[in-house]
Amino acid sequence: MAEPRSTEKPKRNLRWWPGGVLLVLAIAAISWVRLQTDWPFQKRNQTIAPIVLVTAILLLLWWTFFSRAPNRLRLGLTYGIVGTIIVGALLFRVRGMSGDLVPIFELRWAKRNITVSEPTSADGISASLIHSATNNFPQFLGPDRNGILAGPRFETNWTAHPPQLIWRQKVGEAWSAFAVVGNICVTQEQRGENECVVARELSSGKELWLHSDKARFNNIVAGEGPRGTPTVVSNRVFTCGGTGILNCLDLATGKLLWNQNLLTVNGGKIPDWGIASSPLVVDGMVIVHGGEAGKNSLHAFQFEDGKSVWSGGIMNPSYASPTFATLVGAPQILAFNDGAVSGHDPMTGATLWQRPWGNGYPACASPVVVSTNRVLFSSGYGVGAELLEISRTNSRFAVTPVWKSIRMKAKFSHMFAREGFLYGLDDGILACVDLKDGSQKWKEGRYGHGQGLLVGDLYLLMAESGELVLLRPTPEGPNELTRFRVFDSKTWNPIALAGDLLLVRNDREAACLRLPITSE
Repeated sequence: MAEPRSTEKPKRNLRWWPGGVLLVLAIAAISWVRLQTDWPFQKRNQTIAPIVLVTAILLLLWWTFFSRAPNRLRLGLTYGIVGTIIVGALLFRVRGMSGDLVPIFELRWAKRNITVSEPTSADGISASLIHSATNNFPQFLGPDRNGILAGPRFETNWTAHPPQLIWRQKVGEAWSAFAVVGNICVTQEQRGENECVVARELSSGKELWLHSDKARFNNIVAGEGPRGTPTVVSNRVFTCGGTGILNCLDLATGKLLWNQNLLTVNGGKIPDWGIASSPLVVDGMVIVHGGEAGKNSLHAFQFEDGKSVWSGGIMNPSYASPTFATLVGAPQILAFNDGAVSGHDPMTGATLWQRPWGNGYPACASPVVVSTNRVLFSSGYGVGAELLEISRTNSRFAVTPVWKSIRMKAKFSHMFAREGFLYGLDDGILACVDLKDGSQKWKEGRYGHGQGLLVGDLYLLMAESGELVLLRPTPEGPNELTRFRVFDSKTWNPIALAGDLLLVRNDREAACLRLPITSE
């Protein structure tokens, strides 16, 4: 008699090979991207992100529908992964991006209450606060707007002689730096729906006065709040907000003396990453970049009353602040625009010379004047640096490229030239380039997209991670000397040094440090 036929379905083995192939292909693709060392980090990250995302989706589809795994295991793992993604999306939000375009997450209910001391009344600020110190840092990148200071001489052993914290305060979001005159330090902040100019007592951090405008710029990649740094001249504070509001305020009281709306003047719009111009004061004029897609890129206003003097430049402005320089004996305003670099007559705004620039990505780093007839520009996103020589015959100017190099790609960190060499952050890694030919001497030390100052022969660098680093860079190497942790979050803001007091901040908090000084 025949045995009854079994009704059980034959057990099928797991189909592993599609998942294995996907992983091998993804690893190979990511490895290939990482090997493209000439690509900027941003491009590599932007390329790897979709590879990872597509691979994850395909792996999930394979596991759910084609793996032949037992139902309980297959569906349990699928539901677990999907549930984890949903819970993560409910708990966390993207707070912003690093300089290399890596997302930064925070809990959705995280709040930052800005607590400030009671402001001093306008009548209560004595003139001694304004004139009590001689080591002023009155504008973006310092007194000469080049990020270079003669002194003081720092103690280099921070283990034995660490920096001293004078005060620490929560601040509103912004990428503004501090300007310092006497015992008053001024910066910009975003507080809710208001762009604010805030003055504090340098020695204590106590809020002295606040001016606010109903305005707010926010971008998930670029961050929230104003981008420019105040400029202080003759007891006046000039600020340019992220939405294009140009203010002139009294340093002692914060009283508004005059203002202009750059979008109204220019007829343009706010650029993708906000208006980032730190006002430049030259010959009784306040000069700033305007909005995008407007009539002109540069605008000058009278120092005393804010009346328009001239508008110049036909290119869209980018995100670097205007710089004053004298090249081939001619005073001029250097403009770093979207698609070109140019020099302009300070009295009329007329274009003296212009050269095409870039690849369509933002230009942010300030130009570096190398000699009486040479100036260097640099951009990130794979553009690199170019040294230009300016010549002049009567009233006609000409531009000749000396060299172009991919070995210095300054995204928005300032560079400096010293004794025939250029130093700066090349895509977040400190590098040295020979100014004769653009060749790279060395590249080492990942500090991210931070900001620094050359003080004597020492480089004081605030890394993107929030660490303060002291180096003595030479053509032979970076020579890192010591470090000191200040912040635990992304720090893009330029730093300010008034004597031995260092003012640092990011989009969350600000601090004042007394740096150790050596008598040697």
